[in-house]
Amino acid sequence: MKLFDVYPLFNIEIVKGQGCRVWDSAGNEYLDLYGGHAVISVGHSHPTYVQAIADQAARLGFYSNSVVNSLQQTLADKLGAASGYDDYALFLINSGAEANENALKLASFHNGKRRALAFKHSFHGRTSAAVRVTDNPSIIAPINETFPVTYLPLNDASLVEAELKKGDVSSVIIEGIQGVGGIHVPAVEFMRSLRELSTLYGACLIVDEIQSGYGRSGRFFAHQYAGIRPDIITVAKGMANGFPVGAVLISPMFKAGYGMLGTTFGGNHLACAAAIAVLTIMEEENVLENVNRVGDYLMGELRRLPGIKEVRGRGLMIGIEFEHPIKDMRNKLLFEEKVFTGVAGTNTIRLLPPLTLSMDEAATAITRIKKTL
Repeated sequence: MKLFDVYPLFNIEIVKGQGCRVWDSAGNEYLDLYGGHAVISVGHSHPTYVQAIADQAARLGFYSNSVVNSLQQTLADKLGAASGYDDYALFLINSGAEANENALKLASFHNGKRRALAFKHSFHGRTSAAVRVTDNPSIIAPINETFPVTYLPLNDASLVEAELKKGDVSSVIIEGIQGVGGIHVPAVEFMRSLRELSTLYGACLIVDEIQSGYGRSGRFFAHQYAGIRPDIITVAKGMANGFPVGAVLISPMFKAGYGMLGTTFGGNHLACAAAIAVLTIMEEENVLENVNRVGDYLMGELRRLPGIKEVRGRGLMIGIEFEHPIKDMRNKLLFEEKVFTGVAGTNTIRLLPPLTLSMDEAATAITRIKKTL
């Protein structure tokens, strides 16, 4: 059997990781400034994380959601305390796309409406409803076009209100910081307007913090810079440092009912152990403080480099936009300077390193980036 060929691959096999560095099968060492799509939050192979998974696997790897799993409540308590959402409810699943699927479904259950408002250059996943609110027609199959979606430009509250006034909008979904679309940060006042307008017109405000959450922006959630509280928050990527898990944080205004939502693997014992370990490490090692310090340094140094059009982002979610395509530069970074980065469009390099990136490693990153300019 062949693998279904849907990923363009670099001819590199990563076989080992430690902290913010990874090694390939030929023994080459790389500085990881991408964290596997922002997934690695507390560093590769963190000993606390490894031990938590090993201990749990030795006891019990999985049993179904038809019985009590106290690890789920432990995770909910720790996440509520860390994020400031201890009055919200937690629904655990397996991925970011699944989190957004359930968020959109929950909103529609709540208000009985069908249409969604999303934003240009948005990315919310590749499953049925999540891909429908993603602004990329090339990945939306005809079968996905099952409910109406209106894509609006970021930061124009008047257009949002015009659509909400029509009375048929179930949810407004927005990323805390647009990731795949180019590291675009919604304006604080725009986020506040979305909160006010959603409440006024009976729509649910969903903030997708799958890439921008879990401390990546320098606050636990990126939307917290605006001082708002969404109705639903979705998380995944950094939540368990690479173990597949996702979650929906749900406002008290929603009423649960048996069978409303469900999952086979979501919230399993191993996933909870991994996610609990991440929150423990974030607290014990002051990870948010590190994100702000190192992120400020990186963005400041990047803005001093020649030939860069714009540096965008917050914390350790950084987009570096150039006047020209960055494909050759990214290849030089990877193959000559041994630095993993990501892209966001033709002209933008995306940096999403582990949140434990040190100042020394950040300085090394700047030195290596300079060499490719």
